[in-house]
Amino acid sequence: MPPRSIQSRLTHAWPTVVPAVAVVALALTWGRGLGPVAVGLVALVLAGAVLAAVQHAEVIAHRLGEPYGSLVLAVAVTVIEVALIVTLMASGGEKAESLARDTVFAAVMITCNGIVGLALLAGARKFGVSNFNPEGTGAALATVVSLATLSLVLPTFTSSAQGPRFSSAQLAFAAIASLVLYALFVLNQTVRHRDFFLPVTPSGEVAPPEVHADPPTAPAAWTSLGLLLLALVAVVGLAKVESPSIEAGVKAVGFPPSFVGVVIALLVLLPETLAAFRAATRDRVQISLNLSYGSAMASIGLTIPAIAVASIWLDGPLLLGLGSVQIVLLTLTVVVSILTVIPGRATRLQGAVHLILFAAFLFLSVSP
Repeated sequence: MPPRSIQSRLTHAWPTVVPAVAVVALALTWGRGLGPVAVGLVALVLAGAVLAAVQHAEVIAHRLGEPYGSLVLAVAVTVIEVALIVTLMASGGEKAESLARDTVFAAVMITCNGIVGLALLAGARKFGVSNFNPEGTGAALATVVSLATLSLVLPTFTSSAQGPRFSSAQLAFAAIASLVLYALFVLNQTVRHRDFFLPVTPSGEVAPPEVHADPPTAPAAWTSLGLLLLALVAVVGLAKVESPSIEAGVKAVGFPPSFVGVVIALLVLLPETLAAFRAATRDRVQISLNLSYGSAMASIGLTIPAIAVASIWLDGPLLLGLGSVQIVLLTLTVVVSILTVIPGRATRLQGAVHLILFAAFLFLSVSP
């Protein structure tokens, strides 16, 4: 068999093989202490699962078109992330009462500053200016801001319950409001105003579709969906397996224990980060923004209702309110994001500003 043919088969086979290998690795390592060599091997398998997830997400996006492809990846990652949060909260622990708040806030900062900044910088660096639709992106940003304020800021200032938390009635209202807002946005994105979320040209018109091979068949797309979910389960699970090693490393360098959650959130959001970066380098920054704001929205809109239901049987208080430093960072992110979105185009400066805010979030997580 010619070497090129072997290489071609390996190129097409690895996205299918890696998710299965990752799940097997997860089954073999779950709940066990790992040595340095095993930790390194798990990290390699985790990286492979992330790349496989991005590959299958692109297959699904090719079959469904935008913005459905971005929506599938964002929702799939978030559903699995929510399951992990609820599982960890149910297991108890010192930080269980604030785990949902810390994870959701980290997800918002990673998506709205880290992923957005990286995409804008990559797109502007290659094409001079990153173009996107301010109508669709502005609607997504408004929904994220509303969800974050209702779920993470208000509990700090309400007085019905002691501490930065909601009363039962307030938590129920926040959960219902989150679901309604998220459902309305998805309806707006996929049915009413789908053209607002498609890539645009510098003149503001919808960009022509990318030149691809023929779309994958329905069976191939369903297979990719199954492998995507398998890969994402492995990503989240292996991130949890790696968490004791991450925690030990964080403790060894003197960082606060809460920084472990930031590292795990970074790992879980790697598929969206890579997919957004690759879209930006193809001059499809709108797809990158769909991914970033969609992930932030899903993280809040699905997590808050899930923990509201889980709080029925979970012991202990549920702390959702942000601290003063976090509120300042969120407010600054909102202001900068509005100024970025309004023109419908961004240069490397806007991308750098978002990345600096992301760096500030990381630094203040290390040195609060």
